[in-house]
Amino acid sequence: MALDYLDFEYSEDEDGNGTWDAMASVADNRWHALLAEVRQVLLWAHQDFYGRRAPLEEGGDWDYDLSAQDDDHGHAIAIRWNTQSGQPDAAVPQPGSHTTLTLTLTGNAAFGEALGQKFGLE
Repeated sequence: MALDYLDFEYSEDEDGNGTWDAMASVADNRWHALLAEVRQVLLWAHQDFYGRRAPLEEGGDWDYDLSAQDDDHGHAIAIRWNTQSGQPDAAVPQPGSHTTLTLTLTGNAAFGEALGQKFGLE
């Protein structure tokens, strides 16, 4: 499954745990398409690694951080993953504005291998 908006950069710690950082900046008319892509990634992670999300240092297999900012006005945009609906809940950007979304995933080697296979990440 290819990703159009989220371009992940990978780093690894000394224990072999990975971090995948993606940042995407879109105009307001592309916001919902970007959120759909975030949904694909986080829904996959929540389903395929069900019950195994927690900070790695607490024994989890994976975790994430999700944030967004209005680039034109310099303020944070409320965004969170709704586990009940399987959707990101996010405020709608102001018309004509650009928004930057950041998604950071952390995970052990098994999570990283599965993530790479699912979304074609190297």
